[in-house]
Amino acid sequence: MAEPEKLFQVNIVTPDGLIYSHKSSIIDMRAVDGQRSIMYNHTPLLTPLAIGDVKVKRAQELSGRVDHIAVNGGYIEFSNNVATIIADSAERARNIDVSRAEAAKERAEKHMKEAREKHDESSYKRAEIALKRASNRISVYNSKK
Repeated sequence: MAEPEKLFQVNIVTPDGLIYSHKSSIIDMRAVDGQRSIMYNHTPLLTPLAIGDVKVKRAQELSGRVDHIAVNGGYIEFSNNVATIIADSAERARNIDVSRAEAAKERAEKHMKEAREKHDESSYKRAEIALKRASNRISVYNSKK
């Protein structure tokens, strides 16, 4: 008889509240120091996240579906088989308004060009972060296909 699948809880919280809560067999994300994966009984950790796609592999009984969530930084804490991500903003792929994300990407690119012409380093860095966020949202949206 096969051993039952070992699952842990994944919660994603933003200032707007809990936006994601499911059981998972593995979660993949980009930390500021590189790619990370967490499975059942992983060593406790607390680490900052980069702007990126959080991939949550659901239970096999749900056909092993992978949920994609765009996060704009934040932190992940894992202990006692509960992964909690706290982020300023996070969106599930199915909830992303891709036309809004594409418009944000175009605005960020325009602001980067203007800041470069004016030699305004702080405006350039803000626009660069906005571009990363918009590009991440578009990428995560496309991952649901």
